[in-house]
Amino acid sequence: MQINITGHHVEVTDALREFVSEKIGKLKRHFDHVTNVHVILTVEGKQQKAEATVHASGADLFAQHDTEDMYASIDGLVDKLDRQILKHKEKITDHNKKSGGVKNMTQSEPTA
Repeated sequence: MQINITGHHVEVTDALREFVSEKIGKLKRHFDHVTNVHVILTVEGKQQKAEATVHASGADLFAQHDTEDMYASIDGLVDKLDRQILKHKEKITDHNKKSGGVKNMTQSEPTA
């Protein structure tokens, strides 16, 4: 998984970069098919906003969260992405179960 972190009106320090990488890395425990994550950290007045776009197999997920603390914004962002990934994974598994494969076919009684 590739993680890109950019900052608007904020310097992305090593501590911030490590915190984001650690938190975003936890998304892989639910869904292995995450290929690319782009995180944007922004400061607008007192509001500190974190937003991210996650490229996973079958979908692009987006979330944002803003508070007065950047670390809390990142935590809220990861919570939102975690819920979205679980929902996406659930949709994929539901579609696969309803696909009507060979295992799901019922055999009809032969006519005489």
